[in-house]
Amino acid sequence: MNRRLLTILLTAFVIAGACAFLVYRLVGNRLVASRPVMTTRVVAASTDIKLGAVLTSSDLTTVEIAGPLPKGALLKAENAMGRGVISEIYQGEPILESRLAPPGSGGGMAAIIPQGMRACAVKVDDVVGVAGFVTPGMRVDVLISGIPPGAQSEAQGTVSRTILQNIQVLSAGTDIQKDAEGKPKQVQVVNLLVTPAQAETLSLAGNQVRIQLVLRNPMDTKIAQVPGTAMGTLFGNQQAAVQPRAAGKSVPKTAPRVYSIEVINGSKRTEQKFGSIEEKQ
Repeated sequence: MNRRLLTILLTAFVIAGACAFLVYRLVGNRLVASRPVMTTRVVAASTDIKLGAVLTSSDLTTVEIAGPLPKGALLKAENAMGRGVISEIYQGEPILESRLAPPGSGGGMAAIIPQGMRACAVKVDDVVGVAGFVTPGMRVDVLISGIPPGAQSEAQGTVSRTILQNIQVLSAGTDIQKDAEGKPKQVQVVNLLVTPAQAETLSLAGNQVRIQLVLRNPMDTKIAQVPGTAMGTLFGNQQAAVQPRAAGKSVPKTAPRVYSIEVINGSKRTEQKFGSIEEKQ
């Protein structure tokens, strides 16, 4: 066979195979695109919904989702209406069961308290509240300062101790969410999310000693082992204070000093003793 003819045939076969492959890919993609995609209509937020809000019909809309549904997605608007929001929901976001309080629990701060936890109010001032920088969602440590029970006097020193660590702030003042700019404000009451046992500790501390809140990094969840600090340790090693003498007890007297003088009169020697002038006085 003519070598030139053979080359032309092989080239034609290669070109034909490449064209057939391209046609197959194009037609296959169009067939896949033309297949109907199964979608499901779920309940979503029609606007940004703040923490603690109670859902109404104006807050709800529906969106279509292709493929598997998110866990806990609601299919009917009536299943969401009247329920409190325990986590902020943004416009267009599907509303999930995990973002809502149980039916009948209402809204506000009570709806966002998890099962088994408590919201304990702590009275603060500008200093105790970290100068207004305590905002909802932050994490704090709780310190107390005072005279320990059984101390004989304040001269023994004030003691500071950390009683709670990594505690979430539920609300600052009357707000349970930050403002649009996330700015803190001066407040008089801070609500902390605690266990029932921690609530008892805070209640007792609030009536007996001074409370201080200390901000911490929300990513830092390590519980530090702190023994507490006494006032005396701030001044280093100091000599013990002189204890006052108890009433009715006399101070022991020292023995009087006696002076002896030897007198020589010729061959005769005599010795005379005299007390000190201060002792006679």
